[in-house]
Amino acid sequence: MEITTIKGFKDILPEEAAVWQKVESEARAIFKVFGFREIRTPLLESTELFIHSTGQETDIVSKEMYSLTDSKGRGITLRPEATPSVVRAYIQHRLYQDNPVQKLFTVGPMFRHERPQKGRFRQFHQINAEIFGDPGPRSDADIINIAMQLFMSLGMTDLTLNLNSLGCQACRARFREDLRSYLAQMSDPLCPDCRRRAKANPLRVFDCKVEGCRDTVSNAPSILDYICDECKGHFNGLHGYLKELNISFILNNRLMRGLDYYSRTTFEIQTRRLGAQNAVAGGGRYDKLVKQLGGPDLPGIGFAIGIERLITLLDGIDAKDNDSPELFIAWISEKAEDKVFKWIDELRRSGIRVEAEYGLKGLKTQMKRADRLGAKRTLIIGDDELTRGRGILRDMETKEQMEVDLDNPVELLKEIIGSRA
Repeated sequence: MEITTIKGFKDILPEEAAVWQKVESEARAIFKVFGFREIRTPLLESTELFIHSTGQETDIVSKEMYSLTDSKGRGITLRPEATPSVVRAYIQHRLYQDNPVQKLFTVGPMFRHERPQKGRFRQFHQINAEIFGDPGPRSDADIINIAMQLFMSLGMTDLTLNLNSLGCQACRARFREDLRSYLAQMSDPLCPDCRRRAKANPLRVFDCKVEGCRDTVSNAPSILDYICDECKGHFNGLHGYLKELNISFILNNRLMRGLDYYSRTTFEIQTRRLGAQNAVAGGGRYDKLVKQLGGPDLPGIGFAIGIERLITLLDGIDAKDNDSPELFIAWISEKAEDKVFKWIDELRRSGIRVEAEYGLKGLKTQMKRADRLGAKRTLIIGDDELTRGRGILRDMETKEQMEVDLDNPVELLKEIIGSRA
């Protein structure tokens, strides 16, 4: 019986992993420049963490979480998103004590039970960045700039930044009531999910992809007509910073975040290359989440990038990372193996990638293997070469061959390889 992966889960094969490594290394390099530090949180968290942060009425909590009860009756959940876990760690470990302004990032898997589609899986991976402790629009601009810089470093230019403000709790309360009244008059065109959302959490109707629901909210009240002077000043300040950074944007008053903790700035980076599901990054400000989860009253802002969806846009990316061996050693006698085994170890300890067959095979077979691996050079060693004290070193690209002295082959090979690496 053949056992395969569970639906919605995917193996990342070695050939694909090179692209993943490219994306992750670019992200880490950019985070380092911007002064971010990595944090790694557990895959399993208390279910209550996501109920209290993400929101009971969100699809994530009500439909999509992988939750179970442990032997002591406690609810535990595979994390569906990163921000609540990072906030929990920020509070639990008092990261705010020495310096309340913390810049953190995380890379890793999340889990949601939703319909698999192109670039979307039930185990998926995200790059997340969070800035805690700064209430001003400059940190908003920094967060957006980091995401844009990452995409540009990967060669992506077909991007549109959509920007909105959700206001503060007071702004949003007034908007929510007027929106609820508007939707109550328009209930017939709404899908069953949105009829429920319209009563419990009307802002979530803006997230619906059903055409009838999108048409309904196209004429709904605009949140930007409700934001207070303080929130308006914050939003205008962000506009100024983005213009200084030469980051163009579109004001999109229909852009909402489906999670309860967002406030003020919200944004999405979109591409036309993904069809209807066109967002490659999304984020926003969550000024009350730290306090809501039991920490001090400190603000935060962050974003998430789905790695699988990002990689679907990177076909043809040059992910080669010098993965080919610098040297393949073809040994063609048992006597030669004794010598070669030690040489390989010494060369690897010096940081040179060396490959060789584990068992004795013919020279022709070994040369084909060296070709398949993309080896830059092949050293041929047999009884004759050992007797003469001279091995044959072949350049696999030019096909040129030279003899090398076997009195101290490791140092000699290190010198030759180092001169052309």
